[in-house]
Amino acid sequence: MRRTVVFVTATVLAMLALVGMKEGVRSGYAASVVRKNDTVTVTGPQVVLAHGIVQVQAVIAGGRIIDVKALSLPHDNPHSWAGGTYAAPKLRSEVLAKQSADVQIVSGATYTSHGYISSLQAALDAAGLHH
Repeated sequence: MRRTVVFVTATVLAMLALVGMKEGVRSGYAASVVRKNDTVTVTGPQVVLAHGIVQVQAVIAGGRIIDVKALSLPHDNPHSWAGGTYAAPKLRSEVLAKQSADVQIVSGATYTSHGYISSLQAALDAAGLHH
């Protein structure tokens, strides 16, 4: 019985965290944009998740995304850190290929993927890059 209560509670908390993902962006913190010649480096907002913070930075040149990196990934426990470090290169690769934040989440790192995509989309919006 106790396991059922713990499972149901954990499931409800996970669902609430997912539903509240938009509220996970730290208030008062917007994307920052640095322009130098034809290159724009834009840092997305910090997205607060249950197990840590996700923040993404993109470099844009000539209207194309040329680099993306995770500045912060959840790391409050080994599972979160492993999921984030597994997901980040996969997400980066897909973003560079698609030239968009409209990418698939990485199985096993759902929350981190959503945080990564949210931070990146805010960064791309701030840079004026809309695809």
